[in-house]
Amino acid sequence: MSNSVFVPGHITGFFTVEEHSVSLKRGSCGVGFLLSKGVKTTVSESDKLEIDVNQGDFTVINEVLSILDIETNFKIAQDIQLPIGAGFGTSAASALSLTLALNEFLNLGYSLELCGQIAHMAEVNLGAGLGDVIAQTGKGLVLRTSPGAPGIGEIKSFRKDVCIAWKTFGGIETSSIIQNPVHKQAISKSGLKYLEMFEAEPTLENFLAFSNRFCHETKLVSDDVGNLIEHFNSSSDILGSSMAMLGNTAFAFAYDEDAFKSLDIEGLHIDKLNNIGIVYD
Repeated sequence: MSNSVFVPGHITGFFTVEEHSVSLKRGSCGVGFLLSKGVKTTVSESDKLEIDVNQGDFTVINEVLSILDIETNFKIAQDIQLPIGAGFGTSAASALSLTLALNEFLNLGYSLELCGQIAHMAEVNLGAGLGDVIAQTGKGLVLRTSPGAPGIGEIKSFRKDVCIAWKTFGGIETSSIIQNPVHKQAISKSGLKYLEMFEAEPTLENFLAFSNRFCHETKLVSDDVGNLIEHFNSSSDILGSSMAMLGNTAFAFAYDEDAFKSLDIEGLHIDKLNNIGIVYD
């Protein structure tokens, strides 16, 4: 017997850092989008605890197991389909897919909200992220209107038929940004401005424009990412381009994947906006 759950990757375009003494209420507001790739976790029978991950280490898995306080033996296999630490929400997808898969496998009877709260707590405890978990319970383009874990924070989803392309130049240590007072102040000031503007007019065009302004205003964009953003935006077929928060990664949107192919960018990945969300196998 085995249970598998897929949770999509998530890229944030702009955000605010929302502190709180209670972990489940700590988080972020902002806007991001879901990818067709993410993390798939499979839990199956075993006479001992086995963990098999195709990249990275067991830090997130161990944190989730610690929170759940489960001593049962089983095998955990994770297929992480996106680069780690590059702005794709892989740690959140790892935590959420594992919690959901264990819930199914062990018949724990937890709701999606409770599983999301466990995954969010693991994220906050590790300093790995603030808002990806609740966003990954949505679909398409996701607006986080209030901070916190699922069931506490609030989101709105916007399904769009659009293509996405991304290229990463490496990772950024999320904790080094969200725990730095100078960065937090700059992020929240700029993020709040664009969040209010997007809520007033939640269009795809505004998301892309505000995200681009945000990454430059906060001075988080690297030279490599900045140059690629300029290259993307030089094409009239590209709807807009910006930086993944928080990762050394550039992304762009277009209505047709041929718009990306014509740019002939080495190492470019072409995707579609994920309007389905979490998948249970």
